[in-house]
This record gives sequence, structure tokens and C-alpha cells, in this order.
Amino acid sequence: MAEQEKRVFSTVDEYIKAQPAEIQPLLLRMRQCILSSVPEAREKISWGMPTFTLRGKNLAHFAAQKRHLGFYPGSDSIAAFAERLGEYNTSKGAVQFPYGSPVSFDLVAEMVRFAAGRLAQ
Repeated sequence: MAEQEKRVFSTVDEYIKAQPAEIQPLLLRMRQCILSSVPEAREKISWGMPTFTLRGKNLAHFAAQKRHLGFYPGSDSIAAFAERLGEYNTSKGAVQFPYGSPVSFDLVAEMVRFAAGRLAQ
């Protein structure tokens, strides 16, 4: 969904269904990766994007952007995995997975588990 076309979503399913058909499988896989990595996580929409919480605290988010899938596991996760994120554009709390390039779901799973561990401290 283009960034200028902001809509309000009530559920993660609604969010995913509103995205272009060609990226919906990627979004579904990201969702499943997060939930299978931290089964006790809960999902909701926050800041207009799919958000996963653990014990009431934000764990990770993802969002369909114009040219990439944004993954937001928090700044601690980005810093801890910086060496392995070298091929992706990153910022303090985000990773950009370009559409058409493979996403390392193993890495995503590790980052989510790391973030869950940080929340448990």
C-alpha cells in the first residue's frame, strides 16, 4: 500500500488483505514467522501496522511499504544483529527487506526471540 494511502485497520488480517496481492504471501509468512518464534506473542494493529506484543509490551512490527517490507524489532535487536544485517538498509529500529529479494526468516526469528528475551529482563 502506498504510504500516502493511509487507512485505519482493525485487525492484522484486514491489514494484509488490503495490501497488493503479490505481497500478501510475504506478509503472511512474516506474521507466521513472528508467531511461531514467540508463540505467546499477541497481535494487534498499532501505529497503523501489524504489531506483536509480549506481556503487554511491543515486541515487533512489520509494514508493507512501497518498495520494501519494513520490519521493526526495536533498536536493541538491530544493534545486536547489525553484522548480519549488512545487506539490508537499516535504521535505529528498522530493517528494510526489498520486494523481490529473499527475506532471511531465520534471521527474523532470531531477532524476534532476542527481542522477547530483552522484554523478559
